[in-house]
Amino acid sequence: MTLSNLSKASLKDWLSTFTIKKALFPVIGVLVFLALWQVGASRVDTSLGTFPGPVVVYEQWNSLIDDHQRERTKESQFYERQEKRIEARQAKDPSYVGKIRSYTGKPTFFDQIFTSLYTVLAGFGLATLIAIPVGILIGLNSSVYSALNPVIQVFKPVSPLAWLPLVTMVVSASYVSDDPMFSKSFLTSMFTVTLCCMWPTLINTAVGVAAVEKDLLNVSKVLRLGWVTHVIKIVIPSAIPLMFTGLRLSLGIAWMVLIAAEMLAQNPGLGKFVWDEFQNGSSNSLGRIMVAVLMIGFIGFVLDRLMLTVQRYVSWDKTQVLR
Repeated sequence: MTLSNLSKASLKDWLSTFTIKKALFPVIGVLVFLALWQVGASRVDTSLGTFPGPVVVYEQWNSLIDDHQRERTKESQFYERQEKRIEARQAKDPSYVGKIRSYTGKPTFFDQIFTSLYTVLAGFGLATLIAIPVGILIGLNSSVYSALNPVIQVFKPVSPLAWLPLVTMVVSASYVSDDPMFSKSFLTSMFTVTLCCMWPTLINTAVGVAAVEKDLLNVSKVLRLGWVTHVIKIVIPSAIPLMFTGLRLSLGIAWMVLIAAEMLAQNPGLGKFVWDEFQNGSSNSLGRIMVAVLMIGFIGFVLDRLMLTVQRYVSWDKTQVLR
């Protein structure tokens, strides 16, 4: 066998092993988990019946899809009826101007998913707008760090369950409008998420800024870069890996905090869906709660992967991008 053929054989073996590790092992892991779940669930009896296994959860998933489709059909028929009534009225009175009323049906499981995603991204976005500039300022100035560090250390470990009543009262007292742009429930959940998830981004940004290599700082001094140019051209690119580590942690915390806040405050979203099903106490409730649990985990995973993709795109040092 020639050296070329040997190299090709080694490469083929490596690709085969890599394919097994990347594709086969995860499938085996999922199948083993499903088998253990099915066996364990069949042996757990609750006040609402046997704990749901994978088959029951799949059936409830299909049921939730059917519920969503039925609700959308009702919504479509609701608007069609209004349009027909308006057309009939205008046929008798051409000057009549009809008004389309909004559909007020019960939000479906998928409506609740959209509500939670919208809220968590708004809260995370606001936290990012606050945390990154403050983190840069702290990392660049040791005096500012000394002044703000006690405040950060005090508020960083506060639970969302402690923030939620305070945020609710502040929003209720200060956000008074006859025609509000946002609902109070949305603002309450968003600000609670912001207050709880901003700290990892702030701290990691400050650490990344403070860890900029001295050679780069010397280059900035030699070129006599202004403060803004120094931050944009030197500081931020160097701090991006740690900054995105903080952003990924913050996004994960934001998603967990939101579900807890929605459950406690009964604000629209996946958290409220879980609580409503628990209070409902029907034979389908446990299966639907398990569907929600799996969906919450899946969405959290997707959000983390999306943030990782953005990090890989903007980071100059690809070796520092964590998987």
